[in-house]
Amino acid sequence: MDLKPAAAAKDHIAASKLRNSDIAALLNDTADLLEIKGGNPFRIRAYRNAARILEGIPRPVEEIVLRGEKLEDIRGIGKDLANKILTIARLGSFPLKTEIEKELPTGILALLKVPSLGPKKVAKLYKQLKIHSIDDLRNATDKHLIQSIPGFGAKSEERIRREIEILQKTTANRMRLSDAEPIAAEFVNYINFIKGVGQVTVAGSFRRRKETVGDLDIIVTFTKGCAGSKTTTAIFRDILKFEAISQIVSEGPTRATIKLYNGLQIDIRIVPTGSYGAALYYFTGSKAHNIAIRSIAQKRGLKINEYGVFKKNKRIAGRTEDEIFNCLNLSYIEPELRENQGEIEAAAQGLLPKLIELTDIRGDLHFHTVASDGLNTLEEMAIAARKLGYEYVANSEHTKSLTIAHGLDERRFRRHLELIDELNDTRLGIKILKSAEVDILKNGDLDLATSILKELDVVLCAVHSSFQLTREKQTERLLRAIDNPYTNILAHPLTRLIDERPAIDFDTDRVLDAVKKRGCILEINAQPSRLDLTDIYARLAAERGIKFAISTDSHHTSQLQFMRYGIDVARRAWLQKADVINTLPLQQFLKSLATSRNAPI
Repeated sequence: MDLKPAAAAKDHIAASKLRNSDIAALLNDTADLLEIKGGNPFRIRAYRNAARILEGIPRPVEEIVLRGEKLEDIRGIGKDLANKILTIARLGSFPLKTEIEKELPTGILALLKVPSLGPKKVAKLYKQLKIHSIDDLRNATDKHLIQSIPGFGAKSEERIRREIEILQKTTANRMRLSDAEPIAAEFVNYINFIKGVGQVTVAGSFRRRKETVGDLDIIVTFTKGCAGSKTTTAIFRDILKFEAISQIVSEGPTRATIKLYNGLQIDIRIVPTGSYGAALYYFTGSKAHNIAIRSIAQKRGLKINEYGVFKKNKRIAGRTEDEIFNCLNLSYIEPELRENQGEIEAAAQGLLPKLIELTDIRGDLHFHTVASDGLNTLEEMAIAARKLGYEYVANSEHTKSLTIAHGLDERRFRRHLELIDELNDTRLGIKILKSAEVDILKNGDLDLATSILKELDVVLCAVHSSFQLTREKQTERLLRAIDNPYTNILAHPLTRLIDERPAIDFDTDRVLDAVKKRGCILEINAQPSRLDLTDIYARLAAERGIKFAISTDSHHTSQLQFMRYGIDVARRAWLQKADVINTLPLQQFLKSLATSRNAPI
């Protein structure tokens, strides 16, 4: 039975440490199971909407409850849903999901990892071919059974086969960077309060700001005056009391490996202060970068490992990373660049770029409000952006073809533009630019009348459907949209969702050539589930002289903070401040857009 909010609080806190994203995942999974089973569409929609809202709320459910606030007071969550969310938070599971799972084959949810399969198609495959798992699905494609089912066909069967191959090659047990961050922060904060601990730093792919992490590598030093195995043993004894640990995989005098209840593995190493820089450098990686550096060191008669830089048997550096680079006559290489992709050669020649920083950003060019599928009003979003120190923002609502996101038609857009004028007249301390995230239709047309496009300061265009078009058709679609004289920014160009949906297939060279010729701008979308463009594509585009916009695609005021993940991508792509248009002051920014609109087609 669901607990009432007041009664749930103590039990919830005692029994579960679920994050909002964990609760949202359970709600989404339940909605998927209900849809496969043929459940009530209104109930399904309610669970999906609640999941979306939870992912956008900045504070954990636990904190809201402890403060005596009511979940049902949050816009979009009623009393019934609030009770269900509290039940999940208290139990760590959703009884309804467990109940439905008993009625369906184990593992059927895994079929939804195949990008072209939604719940309705999974239901068809289950009912007509008794497909229960990815292995069943692969066998069915090998035997060409799927194309016999109405609504599929030979092409969709081949697409499913290719998607299964990609899925099975994907590295398992990796966590999005944004999901790993709060876990890392909580653990680091816990360690920092332990007696005898000096510095605590997360290394590995987390420090290189990769979009996903497989585990966390944490380097710990002990304070001056503390040394020896007794000190490290005492520190480990306290570290291993962390309440989220589910398993101690291994434990020694200077290192330990643990697993948390959410499956994340953490490797902890305690090192003396004199080896801190060397350990941090070694465990930050990447492996390819480290191998290349060690090769350079060997040619100089040096040896580099996690304990320091050694000449014969004498340690000559290792306290800081700077010491290591100085020994090799290299400029300091930022962690984001350490992939052995030319950064070592650039460091040797003093040609490393001055990477863009979060403080360089002057405005966010992509966010949504309650006018479409956002959770806050336009005024609330603008004020939140002003508090971040931004000079301007562009409110880019969805257009009419995206009905699932309550896209605006021309009539609603006109009213919305009037609202922007009214808010600008009130002098909020930030300029709200008129914008839209215009859907690129299947044929490449823009989903908004020219009469409205003319009135907009910034026009973002994006693909939101027909992801499976052939390479040629998808390329022509994008080229047509780029050629439109009102197109300023191509938003989330690959349309991928990390570990959920692959990038669309198009001719990269033709599209980038058109973007460059047209003076179009490519968006680096900072939503943690997108991070699109990827660093690889962004660097490729930057080498052609193409400019970028880094934006959050926010649906809640808290998501404006996602800008840092876009900055991570940009830094990994070697981008500098001058490469990104929303580092410009307002008037220069608008002038830059006007120039691109007048570029030859």
